[in-house]
Amino acid sequence: MSETAKTLTPRLVKKLWLAFIVLVLLMGVSYITITGYFANMHHQETTQRLNAEVASHVIDEKFTNASPFLEDGSVNKPLFGDLMHDMMAVNRGIEVYLLDDKGSILYSVVLNPDDKDAKKSISLGPIQSFIADEGKNFILGDDPRNPEEQKIFSAAPYSVDGHNGFVYIVLAGEKFQEVSSTLLGQYFAKLGLGAFVLTMLFTVLIGLIAIWFLTKNLRLITGTVRRFNDGDLSARIENPEDSDISIFANSFNEMADTIVDNMDKMQSVDLLRRELIANVSHDLRTPLAILKGYVETLQMKRETLSEDEKQEYLQITHSNIDKLSKLINQLFEYSKLEAEQVVPVKEPFSITELSYDLIAKFKVLAQQKQIELEIENPQENSMVFADVSLVERALQNLIENAIKYTEPKGKVTLALQKKGKNIEINITDTGTGIPVNEQPFIFDRYKQVDESAKKQGSGLGLAIVKKIMELHDTTITVLSKPKEGSSFIFNLPAYQQG
Repeated sequence: MSETAKTLTPRLVKKLWLAFIVLVLLMGVSYITITGYFANMHHQETTQRLNAEVASHVIDEKFTNASPFLEDGSVNKPLFGDLMHDMMAVNRGIEVYLLDDKGSILYSVVLNPDDKDAKKSISLGPIQSFIADEGKNFILGDDPRNPEEQKIFSAAPYSVDGHNGFVYIVLAGEKFQEVSSTLLGQYFAKLGLGAFVLTMLFTVLIGLIAIWFLTKNLRLITGTVRRFNDGDLSARIENPEDSDISIFANSFNEMADTIVDNMDKMQSVDLLRRELIANVSHDLRTPLAILKGYVETLQMKRETLSEDEKQEYLQITHSNIDKLSKLINQLFEYSKLEAEQVVPVKEPFSITELSYDLIAKFKVLAQQKQIELEIENPQENSMVFADVSLVERALQNLIENAIKYTEPKGKVTLALQKKGKNIEINITDTGTGIPVNEQPFIFDRYKQVDESAKKQGSGLGLAIVKKIMELHDTTITVLSKPKEGSSFIFNLPAYQQG
């Protein structure tokens, strides 16, 4: 019990003890009741079997020497008085009744004529069954003095001086009932006391064993939970499928795994957050430093600078302001995606038309870098079911990224192809490519292939694309070889019309 008390709550132990004691007491009361009932039935059946021929003996011994009826046809009361005296000397619980062939009571010494509640006749059904079975079966008959009760009896037919009927003897009369009730009460008191003592002893013994056995797995699980709570993150319930409460054991293990995974993710997120802050701070400082330098130059040398120099400085300032604005917008956009504040509104739209619009939008930028920008698409109009604004944002980042890392005279292609129930979108460039060891990390926040690339952007573009793909329950794949270019491929569900 000491270990149980340590590992289980006192309330649970008390409830288990209370339930067990109530159950055992109910079983004890049921046992005493059933035992008393069948013991009483056994006693009555034994008494009836032993005295089954009493009525026949009365007829053979008394009615042979003297008639139970007088010459005028009335009952010979003195004869019955002697008969009851003799029989009560042997058994005071016996009551003798003289019946006619209809079951009407002709006479009985114990029956008071003024007793209005007493029965005037006896049912013949039990009597006839008793005689037919020769008293071998347990049968209850009427009790004239207690009409609502059934008693054991002995009966036999007679035929004397033209009178026919039955001698009906109640074997458990009122005297018998009084003595029996007293003894039965004492018997139940002794039985109850003995059963109570034994029940309590067995309750304590069996309760200790049962509660220990029933709570064995619960104690093990509770101990494991406490170890986990105390900081042992490797604590798990061994062989949970063998536990009596396997569902709870498996649930705890799964919960513990989830907590540990979340903690690892939080640590990873915290590390990436610090890296992101450090890298973004660097990117913020660079254009800010340039802005500060040129603004200070304009302030100090505004009288000596030529108009062309002023315009050049203002253009550089404007360009760095654009970089800052773009970086801040990307940070804001990524933070919303990371916090799951963006809910995609999916609808059918033409990915073909969207692609042509984007190609036209970046055409000027591509021409400035002497890069060929084109679209490969079958003549058919490809429809997809997705969030048009998010898909447009992802394609913009991918096209801009491809143009950024493609050398002059290179080529960037956006290809659309239907594959089964999906539309495959492939953005391919002939740029510098991505080292193999860097490819698994290019979609991480602020991850870039090298330091030279870091000068060209904030490193959030591909991370935003990855988040958009996750919102559409799809993935993006990169295929790249150094100095041979890269391909970014993803799929969107085709819109099924009709």
